Amino acid sequence: MELKNVAIEKQGRIATITINRPKALNALNSETLKELDYIIADLENDDEIYAVILTGAGEKAFVAGADITEMKDLNTIEGRKFSILGNKVFRRLENLEKPVIAAINGFALGGGCELAMACDIRIASEKAKFGQPETGLGITPGFGGTQRLPRLVGTAMAKELIYTGRMMKADEALRIGLVNKVVEADKLMEEAKNMAETIAANAPIAVKLSKAAINKGMQCDIDTAIMYEAEAFGECFSTADQKEGMTAFVEKRDKNFQNK
Repeated sequence: MELKNVAIEKQGRIATITINRPKALNALNSETLKELDYIIADLENDDEIYAVILTGAGEKAFVAGADITEMKDLNTIEGRKFSILGNKVFRRLENLEKPVIAAINGFALGGGCELAMACDIRIASEKAKFGQPETGLGITPGFGGTQRLPRLVGTAMAKELIYTGRMMKADEALRIGLVNKVVEADKLMEEAKNMAETIAANAPIAVKLSKAAINKGMQCDIDTAIMYEAEAFGECFSTADQKEGMTAFVEKRDKNFQNK
């Protein structure tokens, strides 16, 4: 697929995805969502990549939302299909075995906030702004906002943000637990890359299984979740990386994980 709106760069064990429509504030249209889906599919099969960073081109926006120009004339069926497309891509990103860090460099509104929430970790520039302004446009959040936002910040806060459609600054997003960290704008990518490298230095199979255990466990009762955790824990002992990690610890030497 020819990529017009999304770029990917692979450097060592880290892949960086950039939503690249700066003139449209990186708004998500159908073409952009399909390109993102294509890139995620590629990463699913790349055993050399251990962590992913997702960001937006330019200084103004991470992703300012879904593309209103495309949406404004949709009918009921077309609107539902657009929501299904966005949710399918975001869910695929959420289920990607490799951890995904959102480096949020500006506006993360509507679909942009929803895209960030589909990532594992969110690092925000001090200039970033967040919100789900859809009700002011006559629609509901359609790319997972009504589901992921309550899971991250609690039902009452999610309802306030969605009902009012208000925008919040990065410091408030940090306070309510929507983002993990806020950094100076010129340090954002450095911070994201440092975290990605830290993650990539650990056993990738163990990281993958930890992500799966957390994601599945959050959707079921604690007893079922604990059993899933035990299965993931046990599976680690079939890997060469577990033997390497523990042997290196006992022998007081550096680890050399091979993703095996």
